Amino acid sequence: MLPSLKCIRIAALAAAGMALGTQIAFAQQSSTRSHWLNSPASRVEALAVLQTLNANLLSNASATLTLDRWCAAHKLAPEGSKIVAQRVRGQDKPADEHIRELLTVGPGELIAYRHVRLVCGDRVLSEADNWYLPAKLTAEMNQALDTSDIAFGRAVQALNFTRTNLSAKLLWSPLSEGWDMDGIVAHETSSPSLPPFLLEHRAVLKLRDGTPFSAVVESYTDNVLDFPVPQLLSR
Repeated sequence: MLPSLKCIRIAALAAAGMALGTQIAFAQQSSTRSHWLNSPASRVEALAVLQTLNANLLSNASATLTLDRWCAAHKLAPEGSKIVAQRVRGQDKPADEHIRELLTVGPGELIAYRHVRLVCGDRVLSEADNWYLPAKLTAEMNQALDTSDIAFGRAVQALNFTRTNLSAKLLWSPLSEGWDMDGIVAHETSSPSLPPFLLEHRAVLKLRDGTPFSAVVESYTDNVLDFPVPQLLSR
């Protein structure tokens, strides 16, 4: 039986409503991010927030647990949400000589690789390349890393590992270099959007005895700023 004209109209209206809802949600999300660029004051706030996140990441061994706290404190996901790792498969990067030097292993040692997106709720907060030594982990840890979406830091938390930071790079700054001496130039009040990645960290994770077992490159997305500019300070 062919659908009635009334049913077709109802279905079309429903589809249009869903599309409009998606557009509104996207516009609201984009608008939230762009608020950080609307005024000189909000740009200073954005820089302070980025440097706060940067300091938190540099002072903690686990980026996973740091992002757990960041996500909760800034209400980026429903209460109780935890970071999960979405595996990105088919883009493996074999360990090169530099990675082997960082992990102090020879060419015959097995090095596993994981490329993941760390997600809290529906927001991707970072992407990470992780080369690690399965021989330094327990069988349970290796199984969890191979078969589940658990984040690396959570999977190996029982090792009580330490982190040696190799570099921390601000990929984008809301203010031009020298702003603290020269002032904020006019064009900095009208930039339309944030870039996709804001911070990049490189680090080596080590066992308590100092033995390295993982090398990571972490890129933090603009979603770390996907919350409203603080109301008391906004202009």
